[in-house]
Order: sequence, then C-alpha cells, then structure tokens
Amino acid sequence: MTSTSALLPTYARAPLAFERGEGAWLVTEHGERYLDFGAGIAVNALGHAHPHLVEALTTQAQKLWHTSNLFQIPDGERLGRRLVDATFADVAFFANSGAEANEAAIKMARKYHAAGGHPERYRIVTFEGAFHGRTLATIAAGGQQKYIDGFGPKVEGFDQVPVGDFDALEAVIGPQTAALMIEPIQGEGGLRVIPGETLRRLRALCDEHGLLLIMDEVQTGVGRTGKFFAHEWSGVTPDIMSAAKGIGGGFPLGVCLATLDAARGMVAGSHGTTFGGNPLAMAVGNAVLDVVLGEGFLAHVERMGLLLTQKLAGLIDRHPHVFVEMRGQGLMRGLKLNLPNTEFAAAARARHLLVIPAGDNVVRLLPPLIVGAAEVDEAVARLEAAATDLEAQMRGAA
Repeated sequence: MTSTSALLPTYARAPLAFERGEGAWLVTEHGERYLDFGAGIAVNALGHAHPHLVEALTTQAQKLWHTSNLFQIPDGERLGRRLVDATFADVAFFANSGAEANEAAIKMARKYHAAGGHPERYRIVTFEGAFHGRTLATIAAGGQQKYIDGFGPKVEGFDQVPVGDFDALEAVIGPQTAALMIEPIQGEGGLRVIPGETLRRLRALCDEHGLLLIMDEVQTGVGRTGKFFAHEWSGVTPDIMSAAKGIGGGFPLGVCLATLDAARGMVAGSHGTTFGGNPLAMAVGNAVLDVVLGEGFLAHVERMGLLLTQKLAGLIDRHPHVFVEMRGQGLMRGLKLNLPNTEFAAAARARHLLVIPAGDNVVRLLPPLIVGAAEVDEAVARLEAAATDLEAQMRGAA
C-alpha cells in the first residue's frame, strides 16, 4: 500500500531519516552512521547534541519559553550586548531566520534615508549569484529567476549587477539608491569568495554616495571562515549585517546588527516579531557564543580549514575528470564538478558522507566547526571513494 506524504512537496528530499546526532555524525533509526559535512546547511555549527547547548536549552525549557517582546527579556539583552561588543555594531534585532534578518536589514536601510528626509532613496543594489532568502522581498534581492518565477510581480526596489563590474555598479547608482547588499562569500551561488579589494571598493563607493553597506553573513558568519564574521578578513566595516544559521547552533535564530546611525529610523513600532528573541532562542544563542568566542575556538576553525583545504587540493589533482576547482574559505568549501552536483552528492551519500549542492554545479562542504583532524581525513577519504565510484561508472558508460 502506497502512502502519500501530507507535506507540501517543495523539497526533493533524500531517502534518509536520522534519529540522533553525535558531534559531526548523524545516526539513522537503523543505526547507520553518516559523517555530516553539511551541518544542516551551515546551521549545526557546534555539531549535534553539543552538551553545552543541550544543557542551556533544557534548563531554560523548564523555566520560560515565551513572553513576547512586550516585556524585557534579560538573556536577549545579554546576547545583544555580547554581539555588539564582538562586532562593529551598536544595536541588534533578533528574528527567527536569515530571511527575516535580511528583511530587517532591507527595511532598516530604507528607513534610514526616510528618517533623513529622503524617502525616495529606497533602491538597493545587489549582485548576480546572490541568495538572500525566500520571502518575496529577499527573492527579489537575490534576483535569481528560478526563485522569482510564478510568484507575481517582482518586488520593486532592487537593482542587480555582476560582482566586480564597477562600471555597471556606478551606472546603476542614482538618486534613489539607498544601499549595497552583498555576501562576503556567495553560498547558494556556488561558494564564490568576494575579494577583499572588491569589498573595500564597495565600502568606498558607499561612503562617496551616502549609501549604507549591508553584509549578508547568514551563511558565512559565526566562525565559519575562521573569523567571527567573514567580512573581518577584508578589514571592511558594514553599516548593517544579517546573521543566522550557526548563531543558534540548530535552534531557529537570526539577528540584524547595525550601527546606531544606520538604525536611526527604526523607532518604536517600526518593526516587530512575535517569536524573535524569545527566551529559548536567547539561552541557546548565548550558549553558542560561550563556545565560539571561547579561547582558541576560532583558531581551531582556521587550522581545520587549512587542513581541509590542503586535503581537497590533493583530491582534485587525483581526480581531474570529476573535479574542476575548489572554492571558499575556512570550513566553508565548495567543489566545482565536471558532472552534475546532485549525482556527486548521491555518490557521497552512498559512502555515508553528507554534502550540500549549490549553484554553478558546486557541492558545499560545511562541517560542524568542532570537526577534528581525523574527521577531516575521513571525509576526504569518502569524497575520494565517491569520485572513484563515479569514474568507474563513466568508464562503464563509455
């Protein structure tokens, strides 16, 4: 008898279900272990069932889950202060996801100019290959037609240019432009690293034209590249930044961080959220920072990122018919392929390794940041086995 799922079929789900997790590993209900180099798409930054996160969540769950933002939430004040102290920002707004954090950033940039007497300055320039979320505004910001088609008129107010094409960028900046919005590394767009020099020129253009610079660090932030946030590598300071994914370690949490000046229009009643900043999320977020901002943690990420980079370089050299190149930084790596990335992801899964397809025919390697050298070695061995399996299939087909 065939059963039909009650879930909306918007995901092409792999035929796998997991019962529990342990660090960098996932375990099925049948006891099969999978090495997780997807981490829930860069979400499980501290791996699965991290004892400090488990303790924080269960302790808070026995006290208070939700009160709403009609009242003060002390752990939210604490988490906001810790994020502000560790970044460029002066203020924080908590949400539940990266898309919501980006919505807050977009609204903040528009409101900044309206509060300054220029409500006509509402347009935001974004960059080809971007991904900023799945709401109507954020799919318009990302600009990828496959996400926009069928959902009615594209939300007005976004202009897209190729990354690094400063002639096109300067041509599109006009009296209605409010901000530039960019990911330091395009994750969904194929692990394309935006060069530091490009980010510095964007900062200079914003200063020249009175624009705000928005960094989307939903996927790149919270230690993923070996710095707390990826823009730190370039020395560039944004005015507004979104973060999510790793900041909750698996619990839904997003945040929009900004300078006081950039946030000048966000007064009482201008924006809100029912669940954002609730006590459960704040307890987990503080626990994540305990670990990520702890002594030696980011240095560990940097070491493991270097080890993974070195191992992947050798892998590519040995299998030129499968791999084209490596992209990314730290523990945010991509492998561009000579064959469909979905095929490679399935071959890796057959070897009990989880990787994530991305744009431009890339697979992403996004291991938990607590990953060790032995697990990096094991992951590369399984990538090698998957590549060998696919090469054998190619020979058979030929």
